Amino acid sequence: MRFLLLASALVFSPILCAADSVPLTLADFTDTKDAAPSGGWSAESDGTIHLQGAGGGSLISRNEYENFVLEWEWKVAPGGNNGIKYWVTKVGGKEWLGIEYQMIDDEKHPDGIKGGSHATASIYDLKEPAKDKAAKPAGEWNTSKIVVQDGKIEHWLNGRLAVAADTKSPEWPTLIAASKFKNKDGFAPGKGRIMLTEHGDETWFRNIRLTAH
Repeated sequence: MRFLLLASALVFSPILCAADSVPLTLADFTDTKDAAPSGGWSAESDGTIHLQGAGGGSLISRNEYENFVLEWEWKVAPGGNNGIKYWVTKVGGKEWLGIEYQMIDDEKHPDGIKGGSHATASIYDLKEPAKDKAAKPAGEWNTSKIVVQDGKIEHWLNGRLAVAADTKSPEWPTLIAASKFKNKDGFAPGKGRIMLTEHGDETWFRNIRLTAH
């Protein structure tokens, strides 16, 4: 009887159960002034979030997240550039900044051609992805995933790990010091919002799902 009770407790313990994955739609985001998305952001009939180009500004999630798995599909127009940011906070009381998963046309956009930490799936301006990452050309759908757990971050692209970093390791401040964020006190504090960025290029996001831990 004691064994059966113990087994039952293990099966139904909420601590051991996996967190539920929830979809994020356009309604889960606002602009940086807490207003509804506009200026080129729209939801298509199948739920795809479509950014038509410049003018809409970046969008931030209504909620903050610390440990999570974020999965989504995306594509950019040829020559396009965009990204998803996380741990986004208002740095210095004026700039919404966070760690960025770069989404870019590696073949035609100047930053994509530059490569390194500006290429698709990079930890933007901080750490470059694997040379053999599984990227698809602009105009085709990619599947991406960000995994964040206890300070460790991973960027996945089309089912393969592209790059990883530990924000609690000695490597992290070294990466920050060599980046454009070196003078941004409070950058990526370990918790923050999700951002759909707007860099002026047509972009599509679909099937965005977030599992918070």
